[in-house]
Amino acid sequence: MSNIVILTGAGISAESGIETFRAETGLWAQHRVEDVATPEGFACNPELVVDFYNARRAAAAAAAPNAAHKALARLEAEHKGKVLVVTQNVDDLHERGGSCNLVHMHGALNSALCATCEHRWTAPMEMRAGDACPSCNAAAARPDIVWFGEMPYQMDLIFEAIGEADIFAAIGTSGNVYPAAGFVAEAARAGAHTLEINLEPSAVGAQFDKALLGPATKTVPAWVESILRAGA
Repeated sequence: MSNIVILTGAGISAESGIETFRAETGLWAQHRVEDVATPEGFACNPELVVDFYNARRAAAAAAAPNAAHKALARLEAEHKGKVLVVTQNVDDLHERGGSCNLVHMHGALNSALCATCEHRWTAPMEMRAGDACPSCNAAAARPDIVWFGEMPYQMDLIFEAIGEADIFAAIGTSGNVYPAAGFVAEAARAGAHTLEINLEPSAVGAQFDKALLGPATKTVPAWVESILRAGA
């Protein structure tokens, strides 16, 4: 009975129509990181940042979970050991696909955060710069997103789970963003079998024990099926 930790990135949601960041026509080709994904960018032009995430929230709401999301939910439901999905994605496709044991390490589009008191609440479909916090009434609402230069959420929980994992899999990740890109090294040190599932090897692909290359909607369900059949 194995414990499984799965890291997911933009590649798992791409087949649902969610734009990735690093593709030639992706989000970073359309926007400067400094303008829309840093605390400094928000301080300089909060309207631009809020509008950027409003558009992403609408796109995520219009998308549907795909076979890869649903396969991971099946793994969680049917596997006898522990399954934790750690996602770098800010969409809610894992939840809508059926996953429950889930960490959004980079935040979530459907959540708003008060920069003054750190209260969180469900974000409206269209946030406005200067929205008031429903708890302290400060005009300090911001998207509940971990921007560059900020600490990802629940890192203690994530590292504890990786330390107890028998299998670590990364799905659809670029391997360019730390600390997530360092998870495979942590898992290997803890003795886990490591697997990368991706369209092509990531920047840290050589560190994995094995790779499955191809579309996530094909490779992930096949991998889940193999795990469940083996009863590992």
